[in-house]
Amino acid sequence: MSEYRPGRAGCQTIEVSAKPHCTDTGRSGAIGCSIEPTMVILMPNLLIAMAKAKTTPILLLAHGAGAPMDSPFLENFSARLAARGFSVARFEFDYMAQRRHGRRKPPPRAEALMGEYAAAIAEVRTRHPKSAIWIGGKSLGGRVASMVAAAQFAAENISGCVCLGYPFHPPKQPDKLRTAHLEALECPTLIVQGERDPFGTRPEVEGYALSDSIQIAWIGDGDHDLKPRAKSGRTVGANLDAAADAAADFVTSRRR
Repeated sequence: MSEYRPGRAGCQTIEVSAKPHCTDTGRSGAIGCSIEPTMVILMPNLLIAMAKAKTTPILLLAHGAGAPMDSPFLENFSARLAARGFSVARFEFDYMAQRRHGRRKPPPRAEALMGEYAAAIAEVRTRHPKSAIWIGGKSLGGRVASMVAAAQFAAENISGCVCLGYPFHPPKQPDKLRTAHLEALECPTLIVQGERDPFGTRPEVEGYALSDSIQIAWIGDGDHDLKPRAKSGRTVGANLDAAADAAADFVTSRRR
């Protein structure tokens, strides 16, 4: 480890082109973007925002355990990546997509979601065979991405992995680690982690035996959503910008 400064139900899927024009709205971290839809694609729970260059790297993101693919966090982070010239695809696992139809299901075990993530990768690769695909996600989504990363990287289906707020352990249960597969992971992986994240603080994570293929981008005073405390002098927007910069730099430096 080194430090770095398909379900079948869901919302409509729209592929959009043109780089969005974004305006930061302040401490909330929200940014407003204008994008023009061009075509509907088939996978019911997949949303793709393409940059102008069709061969640009695509970052495929899955959501956290309790929030959908269009959560404020993923909306804001995805818009920032798009503003940096990257394409972003987001999808929902079936249990989350079902909630859009009033069928509330608890999240399954992470292992049970690996097949859905692999299906989403295959869908994106079929539609964009010339683009480098990176996978990742917020919390649970990033964990599942990291679990399929080794096999997908070995098969040359992906170029790497970016995890946003990795859940190293449940809050207040530091002994229940979810790191076994990370110790020998050979896929280039960036973990963007808030220094105060209750799922893995900086002092905790720096003591873990993680693979040399994993780099950590620490976000100053950030919690699980990268939000800082007011007394830190930082803002959510600045932390999200730092996260997007770290992801963009990592992907750019390791294009496959």
